[in-house]
Amino acid sequence: MFSLAKLALLAITSLLLGGCGPVNGGPERASDYSGEIRLPSPWYLGQESLEAVLARRFSGRNFSDRTLPLAKLAQTLWAAQGMAVHATTGATRTAPSAGATYPLEVYVVAGNIDGLAAGIYRYRQERHTLVPVLAGEYRDKLADIALGQDFISRAAACIILTADYGRTTGRYGTRGNRYVYMEIGHVTQNIHLQAEAIQLASVAVGAFHDERLKALLETEYEPLMIVPVGYPK
Repeated sequence: MFSLAKLALLAITSLLLGGCGPVNGGPERASDYSGEIRLPSPWYLGQESLEAVLARRFSGRNFSDRTLPLAKLAQTLWAAQGMAVHATTGATRTAPSAGATYPLEVYVVAGNIDGLAAGIYRYRQERHTLVPVLAGEYRDKLADIALGQDFISRAAACIILTADYGRTTGRYGTRGNRYVYMEIGHVTQNIHLQAEAIQLASVAVGAFHDERLKALLETEYEPLMIVPVGYPK
């Protein structure tokens, strides 16, 4: 059952999207996704080589107030944990996972995204959609939770990586904790490289109050990384 905040978020986003047509070969009506927000399809061919992006990449904290297109947020989320089709193995994800246990769940604190209401969302990689969690502007609160790192409140959106350790430790025991940390590194680097490739700034933030962030996201998963993204100033 949706909370009032979630219902408000759905209503606002529906107006912003303006009845857009289907993407990703998806359903004709947004209601077919039971309140999920369909994202623009990812693209698979960039304009630069990987080497050029690696050579230019840096941690950017100086964000402009320029509105971020929804397609660029969608592309960055896909790079983090999106689905892909491998010629040999079939369906897979954009980042490796020990034993294909996939312990990570991705959230977004959105503030200045064209066509997306300010709020907190959860990314569903198998459908390439966003599930509304809370409506409203939460970037200032997130910055406060992250020990007052004010640049977080100026990013167009913040991608938050969380983990269900049990998915991996259930197979590998306590060593699975190490594999989860490795996976966080894989995914964070994917975000940085994709952001750089589409002319966005990003930075990894690991300093925050864990329990307060869990409460903000309304999740049982453990938060491990915040990655603010947006146009550089």
